Amino acid sequence: MFDLVSLIQTAGYLGLFGIIYAESGIFVGFFLPGDSLLFTAGFLASQGYLRIEFLLPMFFLAAFAGDATGYWIGRKIGPRIFSRPKSFWFSPENIEKTRSFFDQHGKKAIVLARFVPIVRTFIPVMAGVGEMKYKIFTFYNFFGALIWAVGLTSAGYFFGQSIPDADRYVLPIVGLIVVVSLIPPVIQYFKGKKGL
Repeated sequence: MFDLVSLIQTAGYLGLFGIIYAESGIFVGFFLPGDSLLFTAGFLASQGYLRIEFLLPMFFLAAFAGDATGYWIGRKIGPRIFSRPKSFWFSPENIEKTRSFFDQHGKKAIVLARFVPIVRTFIPVMAGVGEMKYKIFTFYNFFGALIWAVGLTSAGYFFGQSIPDADRYVLPIVGLIVVVSLIPPVIQYFKGKKGL
């Protein structure tokens, strides 16, 4: 498990921007701890370690720009990427899970995928490959970045502001976020095993 507090304090604002940007639409970011990082950064801001007025616009921009980059990767070179063999950075299984998620949820997948690890990295690329109109993609990307990046960071901040001795509860809550975020992929996995 990542020591998120140490990671956030070491990374600083620029590093945090890079992590959220990479996880939002660049293939190498699929393993990064987006949900829990946002919440924890918000909590640290409530304790005076970071500035919430910097974090909120920064995370929104990183999430929005990351998805936009992923979209253009898919639009320009997606088919060539998807034909590559399995490697550490690339798994055809992840693409199939993402394709299934995208087909099932349509345009709203751009927003919903923000809360599903791995899938959120590949959905914007899939939208680009599928040649979704950029105006439509941008509309959903805007709201997805707002709800996910600003929402989770704000939740961490208000949690730290309103709960006495909140630091005692951060680890269990972060653990709960990780577990909840893994539920959709697990359900999808078992559906695939049953051929549903």
